[in-house]
Amino acid sequence: MAIISLQLYTVRDFTQTDLKGTLQAIKDMGYNAVELAGTYGLPAAEFKNLLNDIGLTAYSAHVGIGEFEPDAKATVEKYAALGCKYIAIPWMELPDLPGGENWASVRDKFQQIAELCNAFGIKLMYHNHDFEFNKLPNGEYILDELFNDVPQMDAEIDTGWVAAVGLCPAEYIKKYAGRCPIVHLKDTIKTETGMEDRPVGQGSQNMPLIIESALESGTHCFVTELDNAHGITSMEAAKQSLEFLKKLEVLYG
Repeated sequence: MAIISLQLYTVRDFTQTDLKGTLQAIKDMGYNAVELAGTYGLPAAEFKNLLNDIGLTAYSAHVGIGEFEPDAKATVEKYAALGCKYIAIPWMELPDLPGGENWASVRDKFQQIAELCNAFGIKLMYHNHDFEFNKLPNGEYILDELFNDVPQMDAEIDTGWVAAVGLCPAEYIKKYAGRCPIVHLKDTIKTETGMEDRPVGQGSQNMPLIIESALESGTHCFVTELDNAHGITSMEAAKQSLEFLKKLEVLYG
């Protein structure tokens, strides 16, 4: 059975005032895993004990590239100690991506971090937004060029941002079959001012099809995420997302 996780960035307005209570509420909703967005100033061992006491697993983590400096090994060790199996670079500036002036040095850094992660039993991923779908002079998307240039790095595809640029998330996930262990389920609707997040299952995306395609492509963990909840609290949005997923036959038969 696939792992259903919550990106803690979703409920950042709650974790910043009551970390332990928020984590307990996430567990009570029915989540057994979370994707980290920092450790709230706690040492790895202390945060790991807190998660263990509650019954949550830190299966993956978003780790900004700056956190790997000046000691990348220490950073990887920290997340290994937390029990993470995957680390995702959450985003990069355009100059630091393929086609950008800094890409050659960043590519080397990605490769070094990926090798360090492998040594600790962790896989390195990259999490997309919309701007990585800008096209390069050779006609390739920046994101595809990144994965071509750094074969040690897997894809953490964010369905909301894929849909935002007019692509089909299910088909794009298939493109990375075998290299997409974790998928961000971000449901959205189009408004006059752009895209707005909705709890999973309440937006415009065909989530059953996306999940089925992901499972066929080797995905084994789905992370629910909202950048912003609209009309409800972030905790309620996280709860409604999980309630929808629990009803899907493709996940729970």
